[in-house]
Order: sequence, then structure tokens, then C-alpha cells
Amino acid sequence: MEIAVTKSQSVASRATKTHVLPFVLVTGLFFLWGMAHNLDSILIPHLKKACNLTNSQSALVDTSVFFAYFIMAIPAGLLLKRLGYKRCIIIGLLVFACGAYLFVPAANNLSYVIFLVALFIIGCGLAILETTANPYAAVLGSSETAGSRLNLAASFNGLAAMVAPIVGANFILSGKEYSKETLAAMQETTRLRYFMEEAASVKLPYIILGTVLLLIAVVFIFIKFPEFKQQEHVEKDSFFSVLKYKNLSFGVVAQFFYVGAQVCITSFFIRMAQQGASVDEKTAGYYLGIYGFLFMVGRFVGTFLLRFLSSRKLLIVFASFAVFLCLVAILGEGMVVIYALGSIGFFMSIMFPTIFALGIEGLGAQTKVASSWLIMSVVGGAILPYAMGSLIDYTGDRTQIGYIVPFTCFLVVLVYGWRGGSE
Repeated sequence: MEIAVTKSQSVASRATKTHVLPFVLVTGLFFLWGMAHNLDSILIPHLKKACNLTNSQSALVDTSVFFAYFIMAIPAGLLLKRLGYKRCIIIGLLVFACGAYLFVPAANNLSYVIFLVALFIIGCGLAILETTANPYAAVLGSSETAGSRLNLAASFNGLAAMVAPIVGANFILSGKEYSKETLAAMQETTRLRYFMEEAASVKLPYIILGTVLLLIAVVFIFIKFPEFKQQEHVEKDSFFSVLKYKNLSFGVVAQFFYVGAQVCITSFFIRMAQQGASVDEKTAGYYLGIYGFLFMVGRFVGTFLLRFLSSRKLLIVFASFAVFLCLVAILGEGMVVIYALGSIGFFMSIMFPTIFALGIEGLGAQTKVASSWLIMSVVGGAILPYAMGSLIDYTGDRTQIGYIVPFTCFLVVLVYGWRGGSE
């Protein structure tokens, strides 16, 4: 018996070692799609300048990416089932890279439409990667440590939230911004040169990103990765009938508003810092990096606090702080505005996974369908930033007034924590 146990432990040890390299590479994917998402927060104010856009038009950056998620949520799952983890990851990387390279013709032609197409393609690639990498990280090892592996991988997503704004502030934002009156007074050739120079600054970062993605795709092609076949449960209930469970149906609503709030906070952060605290765009970009750092720290602190508080109670506490800080950002002046927005990053950090966990709680065999609904609810990131941009335009470019949108979103999340979770 002792020999058999020793042999079993040896096999398990070898299996674990063979999973190390795949897990490291998959964890790198979490960082890469985190970079893509958080660079969008730099692109929105930057393309607003380069393409001379309104606030609502600039928010179409988010609409393009998150609408792609909504469209690709189900196809990506079907693709995973048919092709397996490795091939799906490679496809996701290649699609992601194609979108990144499209930034070059978009900048050369000063075409916002091409930028939006590129971002939609990037969103499709990200949807495939996230649909594949999350469950793959979970199965690369024992089921007992799956949660720890996902938290570790997700922490690199948080790291990207800190790194991307700093990269964007240094390599994309120029620090030059002219008023409408100054632009109108410029000669047409001078004005066009300014727009072209602003647009051109995105090319090198996205060429580098696309090349890195291609190199990683090549690594995935030539390195052997373990495949896992998951047992499929036959679901008799329809796709819509699962919504009869209150914790899920309300959870889908809460997730819609949470994702919308997160994207609203970061998308207009730089404009908010410029107007509310009178800092230049480069400095605002660095402060956005601090927001990302607090978001990452919040993930670790939140995980620790879950040892002492239930998921629902922690959500109530964090959502309450987010509501308060958002109100401070709306009513405050000077650096208080930036401090409030940066702190919101800390309290938002646990919301997505916590809402997700509460939404699927107790659903058993219907968990898979419930998960699809919760993933599709990220379409809030496509709709609510556009609504916020439209409100800012309507009120005469008053960005602080626009933050009423995420304030309302956090109220919905708070109500879900209070009344919508089941334990």
C-alpha cells in the first residue's frame, strides 16, 4: 500500500511540474488583456484630441470593445468546446494581434472608424482568450487549489491596471492640448499636422503589442500543452428559465451596472483630473496608474477579508465606500477629486468576482448557463460610458456631472449586496 501511495504521489508531482510552464504562459495572458483594457482609458482622451471628437463619440472606444464581448460570449464557448484550450488561445492571440496592427492604418488615415474596427477585433480576441484562459488556469492542477491559481493569475490583470496608464502616459499622451478657439484659429495645414502627430503616437505601442502577441502565439504552437476534457451536463432547462432565480437575475443586472461603472470611472478619469484638479493629461495618466495600483491591492485585501466576512457583507461594505467616494468626486474640488477617484479603484476590485459568485450560488447543474448570462452582462461597459459621455456633452463638457452615472451604478450594486444575494 505504501509503495502504491508513493507511486501515486510521484505521478501527481510529475503532472504538476508539466503544468508549470503552461500556467506561467496563461498567467501572462491575464496581463496582456489587462494591458489592452487599461490602455483604452488612455485612448479615449487621446483619440478625442486626435480625431476632434465629442465625449460621447470618444466613449465609442468602450462600446466597440465590450460589444465585441457581448457578441463573442457564446461563439467563444462553442469554439472552446470544438477546438480545445490550446488552439483557442492561439486563435485569440492572432485575432488580438490583427486588431493591434490595424492601429497603423487607422493612424495613417486619421480614421476613427478604422480605430473602432480595430478595437472591435481586439475585443473579439480578448473574449476568446478570457473564455479559454480562465477555465484553463483552473484545471492546470488540483481542483483544491483552483481558486488560488485563478486569484494569482487575476493579480497580473491588476498589475496591468497599474502599468498600462504609465506606459500610455509616456508613449501615447503628448501633453499638448488646444482649445476649440485655438484650433479654429490655426491654419488648416498646421491643424492637420497636429492631429496626425497625435494619432501617430499610438502606432509604436500597438505595433510592439501586436508583435509580442504573435511571438506568444508561436510559443503556444510549438510547446506541448495538456488538454482536459470536461464532462458535459445535459441541461433540460432553457437559456432563459434560469433567470427565475433571484440571485442570478438581479446578479446579471448588478454585473451590468458594475462593469459599466468601472469602465466609466477609468474612461473619463483623465478628463476628470484635468477639469476637477487642473492637472495636465500626462500627470493625470500617472494618477490613473495609482488607481490601478490600488485596484490590485484591493484584490489582495479583499481576498484576505473574505476569511472574516461573507461575500455579500464584503460587497455591501465596498459598494458603500464606492458610492460615498463617487459622491465626493462629483462635489469635490482640486486634488480631492483625484484622491476620491483613485480610492474607488480599491473598493471596486472585488466586485466582479463577488457578484459572479453570488449570482451562480446554489444553481448546481445550471451554473454553466448562469455563467453565460453573467459574462454577457459585461455589455454594460459598452452602453453606460456612452451614456455618460452624452450627459457630459449635454451639460457643456462638465465631466464631474457625468460621474452621476457610475454613482447610480454603485447604488445598484449596493442594493444587490443588501437584497439580491443568497446565502
